[in-house]
Amino acid sequence: MDDIAIELHGIDKSFGLVHANKDINLKVRKGTIHGIIGENGAGKSTLMSILYGFYQADSGEILVDGKPVAIRDPNTAISVGIGMVHQHFMLVENFTVLENVMLGAEDSQVLNKGIAKARTELKRLENEYALEVNPDALIEELPVGLQQRVEILKALYRKADILILDEPTGVLTPAEADHLFRILGQLKSQGKTIIFITHKLREIMAITDEVSVMRRGEMVATRNTRETSVEELAELMVGRRVLLRVDKGEASPGDVKLAVQGLTVKDSRGVTMVDDVSFEVRSGEIVGIAGVAGNGQSELLEAIAGIRKATAGTVLLNGKSVDVMGHRDPAELRARGLAHVPEDRHHVGLVLKFEESENAILGYHHDPRYLNGVFLNIDAIRKDAEEKIAKYDIRPPNARLKTANFSGGNQQKIVLAREMERDPDVLIIGQPTRGVDVGAIEFIHKRIIEMRDQGKAVLLVSVELDEIRSLSDRILVMFAGRVVGERSPDATEGELGLLMAGVEGRKEAAE
Repeated sequence: MDDIAIELHGIDKSFGLVHANKDINLKVRKGTIHGIIGENGAGKSTLMSILYGFYQADSGEILVDGKPVAIRDPNTAISVGIGMVHQHFMLVENFTVLENVMLGAEDSQVLNKGIAKARTELKRLENEYALEVNPDALIEELPVGLQQRVEILKALYRKADILILDEPTGVLTPAEADHLFRILGQLKSQGKTIIFITHKLREIMAITDEVSVMRRGEMVATRNTRETSVEELAELMVGRRVLLRVDKGEASPGDVKLAVQGLTVKDSRGVTMVDDVSFEVRSGEIVGIAGVAGNGQSELLEAIAGIRKATAGTVLLNGKSVDVMGHRDPAELRARGLAHVPEDRHHVGLVLKFEESENAILGYHHDPRYLNGVFLNIDAIRKDAEEKIAKYDIRPPNARLKTANFSGGNQQKIVLAREMERDPDVLIIGQPTRGVDVGAIEFIHKRIIEMRDQGKAVLLVSVELDEIRSLSDRILVMFAGRVVGERSPDATEGELGLLMAGVEGRKEAAE
């Protein structure tokens, strides 16, 4: 047992009636990269939160290096050598790299001596693990790839021998993800143990030594990565065979349904987020916009959907102008044939305290089919919701259930059903499968292709490059608020990655 870094015995955790972890056993070998995968709600995050001290298990035992430990809080976890790199970075943006690394781990009453000691140790860690970053740079000035390095350095500075990484590639370009994998390989070669949580099966196959699969709160399998496959892992996650590739025929583009010309959008600080962007989307085609989050895609969709004011440019919907700089009425755009699936379903797409049936008509509640005079027709609304639930396989099939009680994938289906069933001419979708498990991804992709094949014009934004390449008929790449290139879906990941990083885009502009 000397080679086991972490051992979990009979970990059990419930939140009220929700049994999140059910008698879980797990062994993670020292000096390996151990993947953990599962659908939304499978219990991965709860299990890691118990290991890092955010939650306490109702029963069970944790062993670190063969010794039982009671991890009561993150400080206890850190004290026994466990560090965690969160999906959403825990950094103070207006502090320097060095200040963030030191924060909470200061060990000198004389601050200047503490800073000097920390700077020396940070330099040593950077050199040893190839994690170079300017210690005096402000976090807010660093790209996300370097911010992630700072999170790893924070854990190493606190003497972590075991690193938990939660969805670490979600905000990275392909090149940044490759560099992260090289860093993890270096950490592994230095004897560190890494627990790697991701929903990207191909990453699991590329980087892990072993992989454990969770389903509905239980640990259902552990495999040697070299002895399994993407198909087997997907089936273990979902409990059935899953179609992992997008099955679609050739597009048959028709008339231009959405035309964007010279669109410029600034944020609340006056910073230009969308810079002179022009493109067209035709009926019967999917135009995908690739790019790392934060390069203007969100603001672009919001301006087209009428929920953010533009400062210049025009948008034509079915050949007629949309007043993007003055009065903007999303309801009017919906009436003119535009449907919008927002990137942030929790804050923009849904009211989580409402019942499923109420969210199923949100934004369309003035439709006569949902009214009885001046009052809402509750029976008609619930009947409509039940039909959508059946068609989109929304689980649990309960129109009266509060939307907050559905999983992320089923919440996304509620939004998709509401927008797609309006039979729009133009469908704009932001991050269609963000936080969605592999079974729901398969369903959502099929529905998007069906919309295209019905002659709808689809504008798709996603940070998942595989998703963009699989679904799109044409790919636009955004960097720093501009469209820096257009490619076919056959373009390589490397080629698109260079555009996403702004490298090839600058070359094309110069030519």
